[in-house]
Amino acid sequence: MAAIAVVATLYLLAVIFAPVACALFIIAIVWPMQRLLQSHLPQMLALALVVGVIFVVFVLFASVVGWGFGRIARSLISDAPRFQMLYDQATIWLEGHGIVVAGIWGEHFNVRWAVGMLQGLTARLNTMISFWLVVLVYVLLGLLEVRPLSRKIRTVMSAETARILITGCSVTASKFRRYILIRTIMSIVTGAMVWVLALSFGLQFAAEWGVIAFTLNYIPFIGSFIATLLPTLYALAQFESVQAALIVFVCLNIIQFVIGSYIEPRVAGNALAVSSFIVLFSVFLWTFLWGLFGSFIGVPITIAILTFCEQSPATRWLADLQSAKEGAGQGP
Repeated sequence: MAAIAVVATLYLLAVIFAPVACALFIIAIVWPMQRLLQSHLPQMLALALVVGVIFVVFVLFASVVGWGFGRIARSLISDAPRFQMLYDQATIWLEGHGIVVAGIWGEHFNVRWAVGMLQGLTARLNTMISFWLVVLVYVLLGLLEVRPLSRKIRTVMSAETARILITGCSVTASKFRRYILIRTIMSIVTGAMVWVLALSFGLQFAAEWGVIAFTLNYIPFIGSFIATLLPTLYALAQFESVQAALIVFVCLNIIQFVIGSYIEPRVAGNALAVSSFIVLFSVFLWTFLWGLFGSFIGVPITIAILTFCEQSPATRWLADLQSAKEGAGQGP
């Protein structure tokens, strides 16, 4: 009952808790920069520089993402009649081979629906400006409170509780920084490889597909699937060949598999090792609770929970159970 109450609270009060979670995540990442700057500069000047860096990074990221998705959306809108014709032909072919589900999809999912979804997504992105302004305020105030809060925890709590809380925060912040660094590097590599692949196949908007792959790679499993599916569908419409689309699909999946299942786990190491089942569950759960932002923040929240569980002997078994570390939970 307590778990249901917590989940319901997070869902109903997403407008309150989601900005706080985002701000805490950002504070954990930029705190070393703030600490270094304020050791040489006045605290407020250091804070202004850190907030300025955060703002520039967000503007650049949003500009690149908006450019990539915007170009693809405009192309879909301008070529909607041709895409609709190809879609209708595919639906007729599937129904002719006894796949009646095509008719059901035809009633609810078509090119007009896809275009409307993209337009709605663009409008929703515009409304996120207020969300990020609130996050920025929380980050500004939170960076000022890190050291005073640390002193208060040691004063008002028992030594063991203070140790668990402070050590958990420190280790979690370190894991967050490593997580975002590795995710960013792997996303850049994935985007670059998708761009090269699209160029080699002559697929239109090669750079845009690379940007989309770079962006969606921050969302485990779901993002990779969408980044593979969208170029495949576009290749089917552009080349009007199932074989060419299948080749694109296979090559994109090879890129995602090699980077996501082979290279990234070895670069991340045991520090960020979490069960694949828990990762997928976290993505779906937090996407349901907080939408697009939840799909991104779900895995970091899971990492934080497991990290705090590791700090206490009473809950360490839970962290070992959900971890993908080699030998986790095993005796000597």
